Amino acid sequence: MIAADADVVHDLGMRTLFSMPPERDEETLRAWMTGRFRHLVETDPAGAWVLECGDDVAGVAMALVREHVWGLSLFALDEELRGRGHGRTLLDAVLAYGAGRGAQGWIVLSSENPAAIRLYSRRAGMDLHPSVTCLGIPDLSGAPDLAARVEEAGDAGVALADSIGREVRGAGHGPDISASLALGCRLLVYEDRAFALIRDGNVTLLAGRDEEAASLVMWGAFLNAPRGATAIVTFLTAAQQWAIRVCLDAGLPLSVDSPVMTRGTLGPLAPYVPSSAYL
Repeated sequence: MIAADADVVHDLGMRTLFSMPPERDEETLRAWMTGRFRHLVETDPAGAWVLECGDDVAGVAMALVREHVWGLSLFALDEELRGRGHGRTLLDAVLAYGAGRGAQGWIVLSSENPAAIRLYSRRAGMDLHPSVTCLGIPDLSGAPDLAARVEEAGDAGVALADSIGREVRGAGHGPDISASLALGCRLLVYEDRAFALIRDGNVTLLAGRDEEAASLVMWGAFLNAPRGATAIVTFLTAAQQWAIRVCLDAGLPLSVDSPVMTRGTLGPLAPYVPSSAYL
């Protein structure tokens, strides 16, 4: 894949994977997604692959390696090409990229597609962790007083977030946080104990050194979103009971989400809300 493929990869994702988020327009979503793709082509050029069918891009796999952790950022294939081995070829390419970079821990935030889940489990040898999503307009009346101490840090908070991510995930998020800020995300911190990246009401990434701090920064994310915005918190596994409690206390309904898949040596992955773009 090259940077010029970003728009056609976005189109592929919209017809195979993505749906329009609440309160988003197509132009805003395209700018966010294509910015994400170009960033990964720059940081991980050997981890970005497309499948061409004639003059069209019909499949894509994008992976990143941060320190010793590999993550699958995007995997999509047109419906008519499925079941022919193309998915295995794409996955093998990005797995080989991780192996070549010395990855020791592996993370995938899967889609709901049973074939994809089977591929990650059998082809990549990954363990499956069921998850839930919380989505709705939060009731802020129960926010703890300490949540008012959550602050917006901007670029000055990247080093702290990187350090926390290294403890929780097993690898920092540094360049990906900076890229997210450049695309309009906001970085919130609570003391030196937890951080969250937010985009409108969407908690796009969160990690903490303890559950109390992680809970407070999640409340801070809700408080700092535009009033009436829909809050979205995804990929909450059984290890994130603290986050599920916060979401329930804020009146957000739960729904079944697709699984988190892991393998190898990672951090505790708690307290942790992974980024769908950057793991």
